[in-house]
Amino acid sequence: MTARAPRLLAIDTSGEACSAAVLADGIIYQEFAVAPRRHGELILTMMDAVLESAGLALADLDALAFGRGPGSFTGVRIATAVVQGAAFGTGCPVVGVSTLAALAQGALRRGGQRQVLAALDARMDEVYWGCFQADAGGLMRPCCAERVCAPEAVEAPELANGQWHGVGPGWSAYESRLMAQLGDGVASLEPGAQCEARDIATLAASAYVAGEAVAAEFALPVYLRDRVTR
Repeated sequence: MTARAPRLLAIDTSGEACSAAVLADGIIYQEFAVAPRRHGELILTMMDAVLESAGLALADLDALAFGRGPGSFTGVRIATAVVQGAAFGTGCPVVGVSTLAALAQGALRRGGQRQVLAALDARMDEVYWGCFQADAGGLMRPCCAERVCAPEAVEAPELANGQWHGVGPGWSAYESRLMAQLGDGVASLEPGAQCEARDIATLAASAYVAGEAVAAEFALPVYLRDRVTR
């Protein structure tokens, strides 16, 4: 008998956008809004809305997932606290997903981009940086360590064929400096893309099946640096 695919709820409040999504029976239900500084006000309502759309309650879920960072210090803390609270209340395990990986997954979902350089504006004249390639199952996998650095310090692995696609607000903030560093290796850009809970859900489902979910108390944010600006 084939095991049922996991049902999970994912949230993200790591950047200017705020979103919640439920993945159930192969269908994704999402609420999404670009609403800076309103994440704490909106996220619980969004969670209720997607659960209602899916016809599920928190108790029906197999796991909860969240954008663990990097991103806004305050935003990442909100998502961590909300997911931990829900997990403690239901006993659900939690999957933390890299927001850079979710950005890359979104590029694959929207445009079929399989080789992605994800960048977020880390403030203080730096970017959060990650390199991803799609696997045979259509999931974006890291091919370099995530880091925070100056735009002039980013690196991308050499590709056997094809070129990279840049995605995320870091490209909007530092496009000329990033392109100067990477030369002709970047063929296209999507600087306006935001991290979305639906892409966190997709990656989290795979991680859950692989046994990577943890108890609520171990669901921790990833900041990539200790010093923060917001």
